[in-house]
Amino acid sequence: MRFRILGTLEVRAHGDRVALASPRQQRALAALLLNANSVVPVERMVDALWEDEPPVTAVKQVRNSVSALRSRLGEAGASIVTDGPGHRLQTDADDLDALRFRRHVAAARGLAGQAKLVDAVEEIRAGLALWRGPALDGLRATTLAGRAAGLDEQRAEAVGLCAGWQLRLGETGDVVRRLTEFCGEHPIRELAHLLLMRALAEEGRCAEASTLFHGLRRRLADELGVDPNPDLRRLHDRILTEAAPSEPAAEPEQEPAPQTPPEHHFDRAVTELAEAVTWQWRAEAELRSLHRPQPIALRWSAAAGPGRGELDDIAGAFAALPVPQLVVLGEPGSGKSVLALVLTLELLRVRAPGAPVPVLLSPASWDPRREHLDRWLAGRLAANHPALLTTREYGRDAPTRLVLGGHVLPVLDGLDEMPTGLRAAALDALDQTMAVGRSLVLTSRSAEYEQVRRASGPVLSGATVVRLEPVDRREALTYLSARQGADRDHWLPVAERLRREPDAPLGRVLRTPLMVDLARIAYGRPGADPAELLDAGDAGALEGRLLDSFVPNTYAQVPQPPGRNPETSPSGRYTAEQAAHWLGFLARHLEQARSRDLAWWQLYRAVPVRTRSGLIGVLIALFFVATGWVDEGPGLAAIYGLSFGGAAYLTHRFGRAPEPLRTELRFAGAAGKFAGRFAIGAVVDVLLGLGWSLATGLVVVLALVFGMVFAVHVWLAEPVDASRVAGPATILRNERTGAIALSVFFLVSLGLFDGMAFAFTAQTRFLPVLGGRYDLALALAGGLAGALFGFFMARGVAAVCYGLAGAIAGGQVFPPATNPVLPFVVGVCFGGGIGPAVLVTRAWGNYFVHHVWLAATGRLPWRLMHFLDDAHRRGVLRQAGGVYQFRHARVQERLAASGPG
Repeated sequence: MRFRILGTLEVRAHGDRVALASPRQQRALAALLLNANSVVPVERMVDALWEDEPPVTAVKQVRNSVSALRSRLGEAGASIVTDGPGHRLQTDADDLDALRFRRHVAAARGLAGQAKLVDAVEEIRAGLALWRGPALDGLRATTLAGRAAGLDEQRAEAVGLCAGWQLRLGETGDVVRRLTEFCGEHPIRELAHLLLMRALAEEGRCAEASTLFHGLRRRLADELGVDPNPDLRRLHDRILTEAAPSEPAAEPEQEPAPQTPPEHHFDRAVTELAEAVTWQWRAEAELRSLHRPQPIALRWSAAAGPGRGELDDIAGAFAALPVPQLVVLGEPGSGKSVLALVLTLELLRVRAPGAPVPVLLSPASWDPRREHLDRWLAGRLAANHPALLTTREYGRDAPTRLVLGGHVLPVLDGLDEMPTGLRAAALDALDQTMAVGRSLVLTSRSAEYEQVRRASGPVLSGATVVRLEPVDRREALTYLSARQGADRDHWLPVAERLRREPDAPLGRVLRTPLMVDLARIAYGRPGADPAELLDAGDAGALEGRLLDSFVPNTYAQVPQPPGRNPETSPSGRYTAEQAAHWLGFLARHLEQARSRDLAWWQLYRAVPVRTRSGLIGVLIALFFVATGWVDEGPGLAAIYGLSFGGAAYLTHRFGRAPEPLRTELRFAGAAGKFAGRFAIGAVVDVLLGLGWSLATGLVVVLALVFGMVFAVHVWLAEPVDASRVAGPATILRNERTGAIALSVFFLVSLGLFDGMAFAFTAQTRFLPVLGGRYDLALALAGGLAGALFGFFMARGVAAVCYGLAGAIAGGQVFPPATNPVLPFVVGVCFGGGIGPAVLVTRAWGNYFVHHVWLAATGRLPWRLMHFLDDAHRRGVLRQAGGVYQFRHARVQERLAASGPG
């Protein structure tokens, strides 16, 4: 039986087409064929069969569909087997066109490598002839689309290979014919257009090549907002230079100037990204003392083959790989993160112009079930380098262009640090996205990686796998005694034990760089006796002792020299007991969140959800109780407090938590946006003024205030220097500026409006009820205003909650003011409630409230960011962009288990 997925889904038996009974069976078969000879978990089958929310009986229906599919396929149905958590379709390469296509491409590459280009072209054409249209044409459900798109990318790559080989053979005419058709089907494929332009130019058809370029440029600008890549532009310039004078059409006069920013701005983004990553990890390497007194000698060996080398050789080995994909495996604490950092810095040091920028990231924050790899990578770039989002400087969506354009080499450190349930999905997503030959470095613990490989089947088949070897005994002793000077003899008992009993607990423990370094920290100081290490009878107990000693030894009290700035260097400010207590709490918080990233804006998760929602609800209620009390006494105070306090509670109980804005104050180039926002604010004020029957003069005055409130946000723009990395303190400082400014603006404007409405509202009632105590028309106006306020601040849930609060409070009818001071007090109280309500919908305000609670209850220090920076400088934490991480996952796990939650 033959299966065909390179086009519409087809099944043929003995030359006849086998009809599948339902779209559900077609999707089930497509999911199995896309992962031929690999287990497809039932959960992924469920996603493939149902675009929307699957029914409760989805798992049972999947089994029924697979059973029906077996019956439909007849004898071939036996090739669909149930295997552990899912199903697997066993098929030979001859029976599935996608496998035959890959076999042809691999054979063609081999022939080309032997300089047999004629045979290579013939072989790859045989593979391309299997294609009948886009993969799974007409059956591209959301879950299947990623794999199908990966097949389409492989086809495009094969077309490019074939055209490139034909150009080297001088077969330009055939290239023009084939690529003209292909470019018509794929109008924004830049590589195909580049090869077609080369073929046209070599045939002397420069005008057509130029026309092709301009058409591509227009489509890229219209659809993606980008310019053609530098290679295309350089080729076009060369074609124009070499074109004969008799070909004036090479540059049409009517062609408008590009509207996107000049390309050198985007090129500058690549350069500045490389600078930022270099500075970031060079500083981190210095803080981790990777090269002092001398690095621990790490050695690696290829999992398959004779390859072997040291840490300094890894960049050269990576550059020599036939497929630029490397997987680094090792035991816990074996130095995988150190290797990833050193490799990143070395690749940056030798990086040639145009080469991708290695970006070191932890995949722990990636959920491959909800977010495509490229989207996540672009998001991490934007988070760590927010200046890249500045359209005026680098063009539209520069992070995405950097990723999709192949300008980024992801160095993903720690597949094992992802939640267990996500690892297989992550490896599968990497296999799909990186199948077209993109560069990748991935590190993982050996056991976790092999477990995922067994569950997922062959993935990243083109990647080279290397394993970190245990630390050599002599290298460990050299590192341990490097700073001891005359006290080197203290390590002689340890050296003797390692020589006599290399497989004893001590020998096994000191085979990883982490434990060797912890031993140096524990026993490298004056007065410490390394002979204590000889008493351990169990490797696990000895590792636990070294891990437990890490924080106390790091925070050991030492005399401080005069003139040292405690803000910029570790000091004696924190005791070991305090540090262990606070770090233990943070470690437990991360373990409960199943995360390695310590982000200040996610600290609220360390507070139980009811507690944190209650804190904010009570805080907001207090301000509005004061407002209602001043307005008309305890009755209205209770209504105001319950309505707005309840809205705040529900918003933070069920709404989405805020993320940092990552802005900085900037005035240049904001005039147009300022005018637009000002107009919106003025319109909102007019609508509110009419609703409360304010006099025309007051409406005009308030329009100016509201216009400024809405417009001033445009001055809080993205940073403009992409060469700077947004660290935790920088993100907090910029977010604090924006949050406080936003809160003050709303406090002043709405406080002023409420005070004036209290003092000057005409005593006109539209739809009074409840004996004139409540007006439905005013309730509607207040509800709309509250909903707009909530939506502006925190979207859907907040819009509903504050809309109801505005309707309840806004419809209240109370007598006009008789005391001229009273409206001022009312405005201050109301603004005092609105200001905090705005503040806590921003990341810094949310962090501030919960940090105060945690500090007041003794779980964290009052100066948390200073403490975290101090821990970073001591080497307990490491910095990865805008977040901190514990130096090693084992340190986090040990601290988390060291005390009560």
